[in-house]
Amino acid sequence: MTENKERTGGTRTLLWLVLVVSAAANAVASGTGVNVLVGAGFGIVTLACATALVAQHYRHRAGRG
Repeated sequence: MTENKERTGGTRTLLWLVLVVSAAANAVASGTGVNVLVGAGFGIVTLACATALVAQHYRHRAGRG
């Protein structure tokens, strides 16, 4: 159990980091009027990270019950 927790801890931290950075970049891209595709790209990355975090949460939550 500890080994699994250590492996997912790094992944979870990386996902959170990428989520925050891509959300901030999306906000900046939207606010500065950069090409719409740039903002959409950051939005897709943000959505993918959020989805991965939710999936990881439910996968590990199911193991506890």
